[in-house]
Amino acid sequence: MITVTINGTKITFVKPVTILEAARAAGIDIPTLCHHDALKPYGGCRLCLVEIEKVPRLQTSCSQQVSDGMVVRTETEKVVEARRAVLEFLLINHPLDCSHCDKAGECELQDLAVKYGPATGRFAESKRKYPENFEDPLIVRNRERCILCSRCVRMCDDVQGASALCVANRGSKAYVEPFSGGRYDCEYCGNCLSVCPVGAITSRLHRHGYRPWLMEREVATVCSYCGVGCSLVLQVRNNSVVRSVPGTDPGFNKGILCARGRFGYDCVNNGDKLSVPLMRRDGELEPVTWEEAITHIAHRLEEIKRDNGSDAVAGIISGRCTNEDAYVFQKFLRGAIGTNNIDSVAGLAYGPAQRFFERIFGQGVTANYVHGISNSDGIFVIGGDPTAVNPVLGLQIRSAHKKGVPVIVIGYPGGLKRFSKHTFITSSPAETVLLAALVSEVRQMKSFPGERPAFDEIISGLQPVPLKSAAEVGRFGLNELIDMANTLSNMTNPSIIIGRDIVQTSTGHMNLLFLAALAYLLNGKVYLLSELPNEQGLLDMGCQPDMLPSGRPLAIESFRKRCEETLGIVLPSTPGLDYAEMIEAAHVGKIKALYVMGEDAALSLPDTNYVRDALRNIEFLVVQDRFLTETARHADVVLPALSWAEKEGTYTNLERRIQLTRKAVEGEGIEEWKIISEISKILGLDTGYRDVTDVFAEITRISHIYREVTHDHIAGGKCMWPYGGGPLRHDAHIEGVDLPDIISVMKNSEAGGVHVRREAHLFHSQNASRFSPALQSISPEPYVKMSEILADRLSIRSGDYVKVSTEAGSITLAAYRDPCLPENIVLIPPFEKGGIFEVTKWKVNPLINVPVLDGSRATIGE
Repeated sequence: MITVTINGTKITFVKPVTILEAARAAGIDIPTLCHHDALKPYGGCRLCLVEIEKVPRLQTSCSQQVSDGMVVRTETEKVVEARRAVLEFLLINHPLDCSHCDKAGECELQDLAVKYGPATGRFAESKRKYPENFEDPLIVRNRERCILCSRCVRMCDDVQGASALCVANRGSKAYVEPFSGGRYDCEYCGNCLSVCPVGAITSRLHRHGYRPWLMEREVATVCSYCGVGCSLVLQVRNNSVVRSVPGTDPGFNKGILCARGRFGYDCVNNGDKLSVPLMRRDGELEPVTWEEAITHIAHRLEEIKRDNGSDAVAGIISGRCTNEDAYVFQKFLRGAIGTNNIDSVAGLAYGPAQRFFERIFGQGVTANYVHGISNSDGIFVIGGDPTAVNPVLGLQIRSAHKKGVPVIVIGYPGGLKRFSKHTFITSSPAETVLLAALVSEVRQMKSFPGERPAFDEIISGLQPVPLKSAAEVGRFGLNELIDMANTLSNMTNPSIIIGRDIVQTSTGHMNLLFLAALAYLLNGKVYLLSELPNEQGLLDMGCQPDMLPSGRPLAIESFRKRCEETLGIVLPSTPGLDYAEMIEAAHVGKIKALYVMGEDAALSLPDTNYVRDALRNIEFLVVQDRFLTETARHADVVLPALSWAEKEGTYTNLERRIQLTRKAVEGEGIEEWKIISEISKILGLDTGYRDVTDVFAEITRISHIYREVTHDHIAGGKCMWPYGGGPLRHDAHIEGVDLPDIISVMKNSEAGGVHVRREAHLFHSQNASRFSPALQSISPEPYVKMSEILADRLSIRSGDYVKVSTEAGSITLAAYRDPCLPENIVLIPPFEKGGIFEVTKWKVNPLINVPVLDGSRATIGE
């Protein structure tokens, strides 16, 4: 035990802490400027100096550890005089512009100057002068206000891992500058804004429009951009979100945000939001009343059901809808319409991947803590760049790398370029061959765990693939591949991180089998990257054509009957169509009515022209969304919905952590669940819900997993799987897993040409970022990335516009050279116009029923 006395108060600790930490534990304030809880002790500003008994000089409390019997004084005359002198030096060049500085009211230097002085300065020299820098679209730099605490540089280096900032020059001429010079060339996480104690780095989004005392309220909620679900606070004035900041309670994201969470809130304030329902009349969408729109929808659905049967109606829901929205939507389709034709964006990759792993290992196998990644003894990444898909999760990989944990990346590394020990980029078929070879190699070095004899038998039956074959197919160096296989085999508890790009391929089912084998042999934890905030919630709420809420199979009669008894309705027993099957059925006229809630199908699926033709072929299309999206432009009725900041509800993140979303501003639309309830009522299903708590209460009654969960429980921040209930008893169904024909894959991989592959984009997230002016300003147009070898051969420079042509179509894009890419791979991100979906042909992997993104060969020219 360690006992220390601070200002006469005795405090006891079990393990050593710094004096600053000890003082804060006792409620004693010690001023700092360079210290930040997210950063390592620095001791640069000297404001945290304290007096220690029997120590002749003042010591920095942020870096000095306590020892047993230590006596510390924090506010002696000597200490106060030292702090006053430090502040006097800082104010020599600091401008006295508090009245119009955006940091006024929350400036740490301002607070300390008020507390300690000095009242006047003794230096007669003129202050240094620098113009403010406005070259960046989002961030303003004011060098005059900078006190060189280096918080921003250390945050960028040590926590974010972007290393985009530096301290340039020395002495009195030193200043903080991005390495790129004028405009930032970084990940735009904005965490430098959070840690800056003064007004040296500020946001342009609320420049001269923000003061903390003018905010009417602050609402703690979660981010709605990806499946990590970071905690944040929305600051509101005049029914408008003025700023998004990490919460004072840092949450599991520990006070860190990404570009989308930091700057993407402006989509909530976008003036193009829909405010009234629209109905198509004489070929044009015209404003109508809510009553007219809802009544028309109910009557048309009833007509189509009567004339064509219940299964002529289908529904698709977005991953931005809450759990309550999703639950009511599936209940509406099953109870009021009588169909199981319901699916979501989760059905395109996340859902099939999770189902495959749960089929082998049991329910909840992918429910792993994000922070567990940095504690693994190895990390294997495939199918997408985590720093772009789930940026805060990606930081855990960077953190692990700094600890010496080996990181292996299969695919384009993106933000992991400097953090991976081994990186292999190749075509989709070659990735499958590589996975097969790795399984062959690992099973020779590792003994079977013996926990699942049936799976042992499947792994034993896999066709051996030598590393030499994988090296030839993927155009890899054999020695490097051997090193990677050895690194992988030495892992005993790795994190295996899987993105959608390895699932949405012609060999996606094989890839999942090989990845399951690696997880089994290496005792690995599986993480599925999730591009939207509530993909997991959609699955848990039963937005699947063959599953009921809480993952209960529709085919098991006892589960279905229990739901019917609880709800007092009859549920259809025949499995419905999934997302891909709905589009194909619409294309041939089998789907007569489609209800789309928040999803922009026209721009989020391969082969844009094919999907648009399918939407045009639907007799009655209803779209419920915040904006007039491309899908909404094809609709017969468009209903204004609300953003996540305009309603209450819950999200379930990729860890299966349930979190509350809270209303920050009033919207002009109506909650999704309430709209569906009104339509259901006209169709004879009166839900009786008054608010979201009523909806969630019914979810707890119908699902054994949620039976002990309440909104108060969720608000505590620790509502993790299995939520006090328990997963379903699991009987492995791996007898239906087909052994892959790897020889045919190897033959297919020999096809030449340039392969077009998808790149996840850090600053874009489907239609949410599309309506965010801030995110659009960072990266406003689509592009194609290619290798320097290919660019040299075609005489293409970065910034040149080139034509990319495939069998699906042609688009003209700005070209960028990337030294990481091999000659036969080009990358195109998914954009509203000119994205990868316009040059990808419609094709479905029939074994896991997902539209695939591979197989497109491109020609590139001017």
